[in-house]
Formats: sequence, C-alpha cells, structure tokens
Amino acid sequence: MSTALPQEMQQHTYAIMDRVEDSHWWFVGRRAILEGFMRQIVDRLNSPPYKGGVDAALGGRGGSPDAAIKHVEPGTQNALRVLDVGCGTGANLEMLAQFGSAEGVDVSDDALEFCRKKGLTVQKGLAETLPYPAETFDITTALDVIEHLDDDIAGLREMHRVTKTGGYSLIFVPAFMWLWGVQDDISHHRIRYTRKQIAERIEKAGFKVDRATYANFTFFPPILAGRLFMKVTGIRPESENNVNISALNGAFGKLFSAERRWLKRFNFPFGVSIVVVARKH
Repeated sequence: MSTALPQEMQQHTYAIMDRVEDSHWWFVGRRAILEGFMRQIVDRLNSPPYKGGVDAALGGRGGSPDAAIKHVEPGTQNALRVLDVGCGTGANLEMLAQFGSAEGVDVSDDALEFCRKKGLTVQKGLAETLPYPAETFDITTALDVIEHLDDDIAGLREMHRVTKTGGYSLIFVPAFMWLWGVQDDISHHRIRYTRKQIAERIEKAGFKVDRATYANFTFFPPILAGRLFMKVTGIRPESENNVNISALNGAFGKLFSAERRWLKRFNFPFGVSIVVVARKH
C-alpha cells in the first residue's frame, strides 16, 4: 500500500462518473444489488431486539421492509439514519435516501459539489476521522471506498464507532489483485481484496461479519478478458467507464441487476467485486 497516493480519484473522473452513473450498466446494476442488500438490512433492523430508527418510526409494530420504508420519513426525529462514507458524486446516496435520512461524507471537494447540486446532505471529511459522534447511524455504507485508504482498518474502525450498537454496515470492494486494471490506477486504489481478506479486516475493526459474497459474477469473464487485452496492448482509456456500448446499457444493466435475486439465497464463488454485510454488537 502506498502512502504517496491521494485518497480521492483523479479529478477528471468525477465529471465522467456524474455523467454516466445514472445510465452505465455497471452503476445501474451495482445500485440494484446494493438496494437488495439494504432492504434485507432494513428488514433485520425492523425485527426485535433492535430499537433503532425503523422500529421507532413504526411505533414498534414491526412489518415488512417495504412497510418500514414507507413509514420512515427522512428528516424526522425517528427516521432511520444512514451514512455513506465516500459518497462520490451522489447516485448511491440518492438510492440510500429512500430508506430514511441519508447523508454522505467525502474527501473530494469536486465530488461534494456534484452532490450539493443534487440537493444531497454532505460534508467533507476523511474516512479515518469521520466528523460525527459515536453511535450516530443505524446503517453505514462504504461502496468502493475502503480500497482507497492507506489504513483500511482505521477507516473500518471509524465506521464501527459511528454505527449504533445493533446497527449494520454495508461494504462493497473490488476483488482479486490479478484483476487490477486502468480503473484501479486512475481511482488511486491501494488493493483489490479476496473475500477472506476483507472479512478479516472488518472483524478486526470490531464488526461481526454476517455475510460476505462475491458479486458481478455475470460479467467476470468479459471484464477479465478486457483487462488482459489492455495489459497486452498497452491501451489506456481515460476511464474504463468510457469503454462502453451505449446501445447495450439497458440490457447489460438488467442482466447485472438480476444478480440481486440470486444473491438473496446464494453466495457467488467469485466475481469482480465483494459485498459484505457486518453488524455492530
């Protein structure tokens, strides 16, 4: 891991991300998968013995995830509180906002400006020193963020600190160092993890891992082939997000999104990314 790299991505990538994350199949599919995991987390939080935002918002009645989401009003005293660490340009934060009162923190002024233009609640801060009191949030998320940190365990410990006891953290990271590509370079990644590596770090930070699975199993072969091709030929696009067939975005997005149905019941043996659900006891 290099201490010479900044935590934020190269500046030009934020404008590219903001432009494509509502339509590019990768971002669309990833949000669908993350939304599926969020609904499962909300369902668990809505079940005893947790006494956090959702249960309070429902008056202790319990209910389905959809019912919980319907009754939790962002900005109200009893709303479920969600923090997105490394919120980027805000598309994930917009998705998270349907689950309650969501806010974001990021180290990049450029990213925060894109978020503010969307009317999102954000502030500047480092993942390793989050600007929030302990036991503040019912759910914390780090979605393709932990791999940017020189001290990933320090960042995870901060997430643990600001998460309420009984609350959850949802973490999404890139998988396998041998899948390293141009996007890792321009995003200033330090590492791509194995499932065992990220689970061990999360537990060392104080969480208990409830579930860890690979994701993006569907596009693993073409992504591997594409990165091998770029390594062999020396082709280096400005961003891999620009390497795309726009006409197929819809079909690819639906195909990738369909993984959420499989991930309700099964763990994938490999994939381009890893999803971890962890709980603070």
